[in-house]
This record gives sequence, C-alpha cells and structure tokens, in this order.
Amino acid sequence: ERDAKHRRQKRCGKLCGTNYPTSICFIVVNEFCERFSYYGMKAVLTLYFLTYLKWDKDLSTAVYHAFSSLCYFTPILGAVIADSWLGKFKTIVYLSIIYVIGHVVKSVGAIPTVGNTDVHIALSMIGLILIAFGTGGIKPCVSAFGGDQFDEENVKERQKFFSIFYMSINAGSLLSTLITPILRGDVQCFGGDCYALAFGVPAALMVVALVVFISGSGLYKRNPPEGNVLLEVCRCIGFAIKNRWRRSKYDPDRKHWLDWAEEKYSKCLIQEIKMVLRVLLLYIPLPMFWALFDQQGSRWTIQAARMNMAFVSLIFLPPQMLNALLILVFVPIFDLIIYPLVGLCRIKITRHVKVCYIYQMCVCVCVLQEADSVVPHKMEDVKANDIHIAFQIPQYALMTAGEVMFSITGLEFSYSQAPANMKSVLQAGWLLTVAFGNVIVLIVAEGAGLEQWIEFLLFACLLLGVCIIFSIMAHFYTYVDPDQMVKLYVGNSDKIDDDDADETGRKRNDMALKETSTKM
Repeated sequence: ERDAKHRRQKRCGKLCGTNYPTSICFIVVNEFCERFSYYGMKAVLTLYFLTYLKWDKDLSTAVYHAFSSLCYFTPILGAVIADSWLGKFKTIVYLSIIYVIGHVVKSVGAIPTVGNTDVHIALSMIGLILIAFGTGGIKPCVSAFGGDQFDEENVKERQKFFSIFYMSINAGSLLSTLITPILRGDVQCFGGDCYALAFGVPAALMVVALVVFISGSGLYKRNPPEGNVLLEVCRCIGFAIKNRWRRSKYDPDRKHWLDWAEEKYSKCLIQEIKMVLRVLLLYIPLPMFWALFDQQGSRWTIQAARMNMAFVSLIFLPPQMLNALLILVFVPIFDLIIYPLVGLCRIKITRHVKVCYIYQMCVCVCVLQEADSVVPHKMEDVKANDIHIAFQIPQYALMTAGEVMFSITGLEFSYSQAPANMKSVLQAGWLLTVAFGNVIVLIVAEGAGLEQWIEFLLFACLLLGVCIIFSIMAHFYTYVDPDQMVKLYVGNSDKIDDDDADETGRKRNDMALKETSTKM
C-alpha cells in the first residue's frame, strides 16, 4: 500500500519544488475557461432577451434570475453523482460535455436564419437548461477535486489554492464581460448585432476547458466514490426519527437525536452526518449575502443606467466589470498584506468573524444604495442622471471586499469541515445558498412592488438581523477535523468489535470447561 501511495505521489509531482501539486494547474486553467464561458454568455443574456427575442423588462428579469437560480440548485445533483457513482473526475467530464452541447444549442438559437421566433425561444431555453445542468453539476466537483490533490499535511497550501482558484474565476469573468459585449455590438452579422458570435466564443472556451481538464488526467489524485452516500444519509436520518418516535417513551434519552440510529447504522456514519448537519445549519443565514450580491446584474445595473455615465465614456469600464477587477486586486492584498498584519497583532480572525464583518459591510452597501436612489421629486432644476456613476464605486468596493472574505472562506470552510465522502455534497450545500439568495430577490423585487429606496432599506434591515443571528450561531460552533474524527470512531468501533470477539471467546471457553467438568 505504501509503494502504491509513493508511486501515485511521484506521478502527481510537485510544482517547481513547492508543495503545490502540478495537477492544480490544469484545474485552475479549466476553471478560468469555464467561468469565461459562463459569464461571457451571461453578460449579453438580458440584452438578448430584450432586443433579439423582443421580451419586456419584467419577463427578461424573471427569466434571468430563474436561470441563475437553476444554475445553483443543480450542484446538489452533480455532488450526488460524484460522491455516489462516477467520482469527481468522470462527473466533471460528462457534465462538461452537456455544458458544451448547451452552449452550441444556445448559439444556434441566436442565428436569425434558423427558424422563426418560436424556434429561437425553444432553442434558447433548451440551451440554457443544458448550461444550467452543466455548470451547476460541475461547480461542487471542481473545487472539491482541486482540494483532493493536496496531502493532509499541506493545509496552508490548500487554503492558498482556494484563493488562486477564486482569482481564476474572476479573471475569466473580467475578460469575458469585456470581450463578449464587444463581439455583440461592434461585430455585425446577419444584418444586426452578432449574438451568434457572442454566444459562440464562450462555447469555444468551454471546449478548451474540457480539453485542458482531460489533458491532466494522468496527474490527478482521484478518490473513488463510496456508494450512494446521500441515500444512505437520508435513510439514516429517517430511521433515527422513526426509531425515536417509537421508542422514546420506553427507552432513556440519548445525547443526540441521531444516536437513535445506532441500532442499524455505524457510529462513524452517524458522526459524519452530525458534522454535515452542523455546517448546513450554519448556512441558513447566508443567502441574504447573495441576495444583495446578485443584484449587481439587475438593480445595480438599472441604477447605473440612471446615473451620469461620463466616467465610462472616458475610461471604458462597464459597471459589471468593476467587481471582477476589484477581486483580482483585493485577493492578493488580503492574502499578502491584511491577514498577515492582523496575525502580527495577535488578533485571531476565524472564518465566522470574517463573515460577521462581511454582513456589516453589506449593510453599509445597502445604505449607500439607498442614498444613491433617493432623488428629489420637487426640484425641477435637478436632472435624473446628475448623480455621477462614480458614487457606485464605494458600494462595489465594499461588496467586493466582502466577497473576498465570504466566498473564499466559504469554499475552504465547506471543504475542511466535510467528511471525505461528503465533500462535494457540502460544496453543493454552500452553492445552494446562492440559489436561495436569487429566490429572495425574486420574491422581494418582483413580488413586493416596493419603491427602490424602500427596497434597499428593507435589505439593509434584513442583513442587520441576519448578521446578529449568524454571530450567535457562530459563537456556539466548534471546529472539527473530520479525518481525525472518523479515525477516532473507526478505531473505537474496531476496538469494540475486538472486545466483543474476546468476550465471545471467553464465553465459549467457559462453556467448554463446564462441559468437561460435567463429563468428569
């Protein structure tokens, strides 16, 4: 076994004499191309609905957010497939193929000569559904697969990897939101804006992402799937609830309600489920962050359209690019300057403290949005767009600083607190918070019908309440090492089995002695 492990480590190799495995290069490049593909398509999607399919603003906004929600609901499907049947590598490859097909269908639907409007709508919806299943399915697998490449002792390198991984996401986003709008507006085809080319280039980048990922197949460290984990978890939880309901009146209370499943399931599995449920409980307040964050593509863009755009005319910097650009600036600043300085001051900033700071930043962002949105109605000498778009920079800067701490911390936290056979499932749970955040936006923005400044004030109040709730929940959370916990319970179960075997042997010997004495 040691020889096999040594050969695998030798084959994987290290990057330039560091503790970083060479295989992460292929994973990071794959993620860059995939994110270019996704955000490039999404950058012109709303305009495609408005100008090409001739939909109104309400329908375009609804479909846009519905597509975003679906992209973050499907990760649970990819996580189940990866952890239960195919493994992360095969799941990424197969779902990437579906992803490519979706992009191709979407591009064909943007060609005016292919059918009528109904055909274009049908192809567009089919393409978007396939893209949602593809991008959502591989989301929890790619980050978890990257984390799998590191040895247990390389914890710091793994944490840095998630920062690099997140930078690759935003580098792809930055370039795509710059290039695809140019392809749509500056290149003419079929007598109008070239949406077919704007969607076709992201499709080509997704093909590149797939090829790059497969190219590194000989270097990857692959953990085999361990059966239908999610189904086993559901059965264990169901048995614990049923057993507790039936026997709680007669048997003494147990320390945890999941302990009622001990009659049928191993203590190791029960402990792993406890770990996952504790983390998922902590995720409950998190969608409020994404509810505000995802408004950059809707409410913030509408707000920017009503402001003075002179800044954009001098320096070509669309508002949707500002977040990605600031991410690339802030990630190294936080990793190389801010966090080390805080460490020198002997101030311990845990993951939960970071998230509490993030919620406070988001409240400030909502207040800034509200200030920008309040326009005096009785002063006729003030034009609607006299407020300069530069006033949006503080809210983008605060939101981006929050995102740096929130997203990178969340990815690493979800990986580090998950048992080995449930890492993709917990990554999918993290991504589900984004989906529910979009649902909150749909409910508040589309259903409530509030004025813009009242809506921003509502989000500020909700975020403040969530910050307080999360602070209380985080105070009672205790970090665990899943690998050590599993080893402990496996060791204890083996010891119990040995003790049971010894006890059985002693009983048999006593019976044999009694039979011998009787015969004598």
